[in-house]
Amino acid sequence: MNRRFALIGYGAISNEIVRCLKACGELDRLFGVLVRPPYLAATRERAGGKFAVVDNAGALLDLGADVVIECAGHDGLREFGPLVLEHGTDLMCSSVGALADSRFAFVLAGAALSGAQIWIPAGAVAGIDGLLAARTAGLRQVTYTSIKPPAAWNGTPAEGRLQGAARERRTGFFHGTAREAATQYPQNANVGATVAFAGLGLDRTVVKLISDPAVTGPLGIIEAEGDFGTFRFEILAYASPSNPKTSLITAHSIVAAVREGACFAVLPQLRG
Repeated sequence: MNRRFALIGYGAISNEIVRCLKACGELDRLFGVLVRPPYLAATRERAGGKFAVVDNAGALLDLGADVVIECAGHDGLREFGPLVLEHGTDLMCSSVGALADSRFAFVLAGAALSGAQIWIPAGAVAGIDGLLAARTAGLRQVTYTSIKPPAAWNGTPAEGRLQGAARERRTGFFHGTAREAATQYPQNANVGATVAFAGLGLDRTVVKLISDPAVTGPLGIIEAEGDFGTFRFEILAYASPSNPKTSLITAHSIVAAVREGACFAVLPQLRG
């Protein structure tokens, strides 16, 4: 892909993207960052003039990036994703779980009529390339299991169930489809949605969510079977130091996507 890009949001993911680009001597790939008005001055100070920092979508799109990457959570994708696509600019989503909302998916697909594409990076898991290949090789079953420390589930519907003794032992609290997981656990189930889009889709992919105080970081397990055989990927992706709900490697998967094309298009699935 090797494209120049802009970012929506400047939280844990964007901050690590910037750090990675600096280390690689490729910060010139980043055209600019969109933040909310209250954070404009502070973010410009952090940027130090190395890239533009703006507080409205129009100014971001005027920068002329090849692709805009959303790193702002589900609300950020909902607010700015359609505007990016309507402008004719490609959109890359990190908040993939938001696409589980069929109404929003319809809106986003409609906004892409200009010819812009919607891209999904691998995120915090390995094996996405295998799932993409298996789609045409008789893929029949895919299960994604997400195991995280109890603190990672704070602020989610599971928090009330993970108190007292339940917080001290391995506790499974969700078993359903990727669509259900992404809807009920939007801050934790983006990976499950990515696995679903790469494989059998949101309604045929099984997701299990587990709290386990023994794990040292987010552990993701992908299991698939079909005419091609079987495979299992197990990924212990350490959490970002600034956000326990985000894996550190997520940012680097985005860098790999814009540098090497390590991503896949999802627009055909959104259009049904």
